[in-house]
Amino acid sequence: MPEMLTSAELDAFHEAGYHVARQLLAADEVAEIRETFMAQAAEGPVEGLSEASKAFAPDDPLARYPRMMHPHRHDDKAVGSLAMRHMLDERVAAVLRDLLGEEPIAAQSMFYFKPPGSRGQDLHQDNFYLRVHPGTCMAAWFAIDDADRDNGGMVVVPGSHKYDVQCPKASDRELFFTGDRVDPPAGTQETPVDLAAGDVLFFNGSIIHGSYPNESADRFRRAFICHYAPRSCEEISKWYFPLYELTGQTVVRAEATGGGPCGDTGDAVTGPH
Repeated sequence: MPEMLTSAELDAFHEAGYHVARQLLAADEVAEIRETFMAQAAEGPVEGLSEASKAFAPDDPLARYPRMMHPHRHDDKAVGSLAMRHMLDERVAAVLRDLLGEEPIAAQSMFYFKPPGSRGQDLHQDNFYLRVHPGTCMAAWFAIDDADRDNGGMVVVPGSHKYDVQCPKASDRELFFTGDRVDPPAGTQETPVDLAAGDVLFFNGSIIHGSYPNESADRFRRAFICHYAPRSCEEISKWYFPLYELTGQTVVRAEATGGGPCGDTGDAVTGPH
């Protein structure tokens, strides 16, 4: 029997491609994550940790609060040990074991601030970037604020994980800060997933998902996000090395090969997702 999920929850996950673990984090844990990352960003973007703010116009809220990439690699900063601890959290691992059907390995951490007025992230599929093979990656999306339609919460396309990973087209940069978009397959549609702070949204690496602009006047939509792969995978994009067992030990996999869904010349992955 599953350690964390019921048979009905597992069936629902395999059908829809996502699962919400309500209140997986306690209120004090959420507050610690929020306060630690806000303190790290108090003086603006952090070189080597924050996404390059020059990619944004000066009046773009994301120029002040760009996402932080792979904070777990920065053990010289307060966010480093915090990110590593939550990326390897046994409660998260227990859910992942049920969803993957095997032991997970950790590949990435990120922190999104998404202040009021920020653009969203257009619909996409995570395994286009991670290129886990065989199988696919899995995301754990920790809500650090309540996340809903007002402040740019998550949307998913249930069942879209049953389709192949697609080659994206260009997104609308007026609405989205990322350049890729994947259209939902015929017969599927976007579904908002409202989350309370402390909830964790788990989703399959092939499911189409994203978010729209934060249209609230004064609400951040902060999120801590980690990506994982099944231990049995043989390769993954080099941008996610080093990989970690959930014990914290590093583990080696081959660098992803082949051209992916865009062919050998069209899908060069130039950095972490």
